[in-house]
Amino acid sequence: MSWDYEEAQERKDRLEQEIAKRVKRGERLEALAVPSGSKKLCATFWGQAWCRNLESYQVYESRLPRGRSYLRQGKVYNLEIEPGKVCAEVAGAELYETSVIIQPLDAECWQEIVRKAAGQVGSMLDLLAGKLGDGLMKMLTDREDGLFPKPKEIRFNCSCPDFADMCKHVSAVLYGVGVLLDTKPELLFTLRGVDQADLLSNASNATITDLSANAGDLAGADLSALFGINLAAVEQPAEK
Repeated sequence: MSWDYEEAQERKDRLEQEIAKRVKRGERLEALAVPSGSKKLCATFWGQAWCRNLESYQVYESRLPRGRSYLRQGKVYNLEIEPGKVCAEVAGAELYETSVIIQPLDAECWQEIVRKAAGQVGSMLDLLAGKLGDGLMKMLTDREDGLFPKPKEIRFNCSCPDFADMCKHVSAVLYGVGVLLDTKPELLFTLRGVDQADLLSNASNATITDLSANAGDLAGADLSALFGINLAAVEQPAEK
């Protein structure tokens, strides 16, 4: 038995003991589950789009494979997404505190996305399921003007001794975001600090405006009653 193997086994045993102690104290340590038996980490539009965006940046290329492997081994625990931040604990020689800080999506950029998406989002279910037109999906995932953060908008923090900007623990957390988006796609909008309902309300307003201008057979009908909304409130801004 080689010395390197013995040392690795000792580290593994210490880590398992640490996890067991923390669980016994009542601490939550929930490993992020990754689908087994598939080459793809993610199965849905938003999860796959997140991972493709990560892999499109050459600056991340050398560090991503190790993180992907760590995630598949069940080493990412307690992954949480909140506005502007992703945090988790990642198992290495010990449990490391890892976080990714992401700038909110620029307000003007978001308003431009909302404007371009007008009338193209049929329902919240369609949006979160990624059942959108090709043009809209391309716009939402655009590297420069879409929803996903660019490298210059991202900062990494990890308690491990690796001095690289992106260590393997950070990489595992970034891939973990894609896995979590498979089941909770709304968290992408939470992370970027925007409200996905803006896309839906904009679509509704566009439809109402079109109906008002081109009523056709509905001419003279009470559109407010028909659609269950106050049409006047939509057409005219509220007084300040």
